[in-house]
Amino acid sequence: MNDVFAPARLGPIALRNRVIKAATFEGRTPDALVTDELIEFHREVAAGGVGMTTVAYCAVAPGGRTDRHQIWMRPDAVPGLRRLTEAVHGEGAAVSAQIGHAGPVANAASNRVPALAPSRMFSPLSMRMMRTPDENGIRELVAAHADAAKLAEASGFDAVEIHFGHNYLVSSFLSPKLNRRTDRYGGSLANRARLAREIAAAVRQAVGGRLAVTAKLNMEDGVRGGLTVPESVQVAAWLEADGTLDALELTAGSSLLNPMLLFHGAAPRRSFGDVLPVPARWGFRMVGKAFLKEYPYQEAYLLERARHFRRELTMPLVLLGGITNLDTMRLAMAEGFEFVAMGRALLREPNLLQRIRSDATTRSACVHCNECMPTIYTCTRCVFRPDQPREPVELTMSGIGGTEAQV
Repeated sequence: MNDVFAPARLGPIALRNRVIKAATFEGRTPDALVTDELIEFHREVAAGGVGMTTVAYCAVAPGGRTDRHQIWMRPDAVPGLRRLTEAVHGEGAAVSAQIGHAGPVANAASNRVPALAPSRMFSPLSMRMMRTPDENGIRELVAAHADAAKLAEASGFDAVEIHFGHNYLVSSFLSPKLNRRTDRYGGSLANRARLAREIAAAVRQAVGGRLAVTAKLNMEDGVRGGLTVPESVQVAAWLEADGTLDALELTAGSSLLNPMLLFHGAAPRRSFGDVLPVPARWGFRMVGKAFLKEYPYQEAYLLERARHFRRELTMPLVLLGGITNLDTMRLAMAEGFEFVAMGRALLREPNLLQRIRSDATTRSACVHCNECMPTIYTCTRCVFRPDQPREPVELTMSGIGGTEAQV
């Protein structure tokens, strides 16, 4: 485990090293289907040396997207996804599909399907009330995750990552701030964790043993009354005891309420205000400073929270957040984390791992300005790479949710 570039096992699959490209909404699916641009995005990262790249965001239902330009898993998507997985495999890397439902982060106005939340609440994204699923609706959501995993397998993916973070649907059920239900899915932590455990079990039953099954779990929401680290550690312990996951990727923050806790670094308020359509632009300029808080950047900035999980769990863990150089990767391995995940650094330099292997003193050119965050509206990219495509998609007030994994 001390060598980040040594081959590693992730459940039933073998990776050529311990570095994973974190899920980053790529902004390259204007028709909710794979494009040549999306394939090239992941092929380039794979050619750059990662062990596995992650395709985001593969929603389990049309209403589970932050807007209608994201892929949702259905048979029509499989041929394009097959081309993508074949291209990644051709470069020697594995590929994972991030599956999930955006829940309260979904934009109903764009999707033309009601957004879902654990309890009755108003959506600032679509300016309408969200729908609260009953227990029959929850069973359908669990089945939708299993079906999405089967489609991922049919598309040639090596793994699926279930989204339990950032106040997307499952994360919103975990949050006592957002989940005020009084049935079996609300109230106690055990009840609030029920949906996560049922989905993980359903996905495991659908593809476990053939595909690796991982989950991205919030360590904390970063808002008053939200999920806390001790609560999340308990949820992780239950998931470990269930035996439904091959690894957990640890994250933090709320795409709905506090997205910058995930990112750290500069808060690109002006850029977000400039790309949003009127009247959303006016509203954002009023609340942008409170919404996009600023957290100082440092390497491995989520490590202190993640240590609580490493002490209590034996299952493989993926350290996310501020992983940009070999020293930090080695620190993660020394702390007992089996894998590391990178996002923004690979947007800046898809070949960063190759450069690090050639010269251990290599430092990422990423300056943590976070100006990549607003580019989800026009094609996710590093603004310091002028060679990147910039074909615009139709603007909607789809929130910050699509950027949630550029870390």
